[in-house]
Amino acid sequence: MGQRTPGLDPRTPGLDPRAPGLDPRTPDPDARWLAAVMHTAFFLLLGSSLARFLMRHPGEPRTPWIIALAVSLALLYVLGPTVGARPTAPRRLIWLSLVVAVWVVIVILAPSFAWCAVPLFYTGLRTLPPRAALFLVAVLTAFVVVAQLQLAGAFDPILLFAPPAWAAVAAAVFLYMQRQAARQRELIDDLIRTRRELAATERREGTLAERQRLSMEIHDTLAQGLSSQQMLLQAADRVWDTDPAKARTHVRTAESITEHGLAEARRFVQDLAPADLADGGDVAQALRALAERESERESERESGAGLTVRFHAEGTPPPLPDRVSSALLRIAQGALANVREHADATTAALTLTFLDDQVVLDVADDGRGFTPPTAAGTGTGTGTGVRGHGLPAIRARARQLGGTLTIESAPGEGAVLSVSIPLTPLIPLTPLEAQ
Repeated sequence: MGQRTPGLDPRTPGLDPRAPGLDPRTPDPDARWLAAVMHTAFFLLLGSSLARFLMRHPGEPRTPWIIALAVSLALLYVLGPTVGARPTAPRRLIWLSLVVAVWVVIVILAPSFAWCAVPLFYTGLRTLPPRAALFLVAVLTAFVVVAQLQLAGAFDPILLFAPPAWAAVAAAVFLYMQRQAARQRELIDDLIRTRRELAATERREGTLAERQRLSMEIHDTLAQGLSSQQMLLQAADRVWDTDPAKARTHVRTAESITEHGLAEARRFVQDLAPADLADGGDVAQALRALAERESERESERESGAGLTVRFHAEGTPPPLPDRVSSALLRIAQGALANVREHADATTAALTLTFLDDQVVLDVADDGRGFTPPTAAGTGTGTGTGVRGHGLPAIRARARQLGGTLTIESAPGEGAVLSVSIPLTPLIPLTPLEAQ
């Protein structure tokens, strides 16, 4: 308890959708770099075109108009970032139309300004839908071809075919990169959505696993203690007037059970081991103490038909992981709870056997027996766990550690429950089972 489920949490490093490179809304530094290059190229081409015109055509009547148009084109281009952040914003479309119109006029008056179309290709491709952008590129390219042929003064095949070829390659590469970027954004959106869904699923599964674990813990500890307290207090109430000494004995025993249950509850809150294992004791000592407690609380019932629980250990106990020791103790508690509630037995035996590659816990009783449950469902008779978790909880604990549960019983012949847990290698818990 108190632990987060490991896994695909969108708030963990490497899974944060706000991390650089994952959020499609994050500005692309490469796009900013490319825009800076294109803007610089535009002003260099505009300035060199104006310088060429002034050098070759000084003092012509159209010179003031060319200077005014060049300055106007530069100012319009500078205003581009301020007319709208989104490429399809109406003000940005109007701005692009004005820039292209001024450029067309200045190219008609001075063909040397045709090379300024190169950065305008990029601006049009970024601003307009693909078809409209390609149409704009074709128009700009036509003006470039006409201007270059006019400057050459004669027909030149390279001037006729090179600009369209260059424009086609540039437009194709740009549109390809744009579509690849769109696909990448879609994949990133899918990845973020999938990670969030997986994180939500793991949180739900972790919650359910934690609820199941707590319900098994409560069934095997607190519920048993409360059941014993109820029986002892009922017995004390029946003999309160006739045998006060025996009634007080029952009350003191109930008080002892209450104290142990309170210790277990505190361990749950603090996410510690079972109370019998919390002080450094091994599982054998914990099972022996459990057998003594079960024998004491049952022997003091008014009916006198108490349950005697014996414990026996065989083999050399190796160091066991805490989760194995806790599971063995909880399995023994659950099995004895079934014996008390269903078996009508007088004697039960806990046998803990340490082998080279596994540890085996046997719980045997001389009760009335039952038909063991099958893998597909529960059996009939006593001990099937129909009143609580019972055998399903024991089987779940064994399975979480890679172990097996075997039950041998028949009506009228008692029962033997055997749990085997491997030690070499011990099956690791999954993140959900670790809760």
